[in-house]
Formats: sequence, C-alpha cells, structure tokens
Amino acid sequence: MKFGGFAARFALVAACGLMATTPASATFWQCAPFARLISGIKIHGNANTWWSQAAGKYDRGDTPKVGAVLAFNSTARMRVGHVAMVSKVVSDREVLLTHANWSRRGQVERNVRAVDVSDKGDWSLVKVWYGPQGGLGTSSYPTKGFIYSDHAAADVDAAVAAADSADQTAAS
Repeated sequence: MKFGGFAARFALVAACGLMATTPASATFWQCAPFARLISGIKIHGNANTWWSQAAGKYDRGDTPKVGAVLAFNSTARMRVGHVAMVSKVVSDREVLLTHANWSRRGQVERNVRAVDVSDKGDWSLVKVWYGPQGGLGTSSYPTKGFIYSDHAAADVDAAVAAADSADQTAAS
C-alpha cells in the first residue's frame, strides 16, 4: 500500500473515532431546521429558498412580529442565506432574534439583537449581534422580509430540549 492510501485510510478511521466520542447532546444545528422547529413554519430546504416557498402558503411582509421568520438573502459569505425567528419586537427598527449557526457554528443563540439599517425602514438590510465581537457585527445583511406563522413554539427552550432528546434517542 502506498503512503497516500495509508494516510487517507488513517484519516478516515481517526475521523470516525472522533465522531463516535462526540456526546449525543452536542447537536449541531443548521439555521433552517432550527427555524422550522421553533417557528412552526413547515418549509424545507436551504434558507435562501424559504421566501419563495412561503409564497401562497404563509403571509409575508416587512413588519416584524414575534414568531415570524426573517429570511436573509444569499450573499458571497452566506451562499445559502439564513433564517432566524423573531423572539421579541423591541421597536419598529429593532428586534431580538433566536437562531442557529450564526456566531458559533452549529450553536443556538437566543434573543440576540438585530437592527434594521435600511434607508426606508423596511427591514431590507440588517445588522445582527455577533458573538465574537460581543455586539452588532460590522457587516450589514440584505433580507427579503418576514414570513409569518401563528404556530411559533411558546417555549423555545422546551422545543430545543425535545429535539435534543429525540437526537439522543436516535443515537442510542
């Protein structure tokens, strides 16, 4: 066996061993499945498809409401977009978001600040709290608007705990 083949097999075995030692409770959340879980909006696929998929199924608009999902456009840095649920409306230009996979890969962030920085005040451009900076990030992100649902989880923590429990059961 050549060294390259041996190295590739060793890397594969090592990676499998590391995955086996990861605790079942270490759920890695993507934004879309997490948003679907906590918002009750039954859309599947990448975040950048949610806005068009919502047409005719869910009301959409540019006014933030608790339980609505803010749909971010695709950008060079976010090729598949992003979705985040509004957990609190602070003012007409500020909300708190609950979302996954933003500041820390695969992690959930609850009640983080997002500010409308669009010229028209229509939520078409936002700044979002970014963990490593401990405040609003330096980047502004284009959005498509809000997708509304009347089925948002009343208790986000309970919904996340239920999903984590289901992951642990499936892993065992």
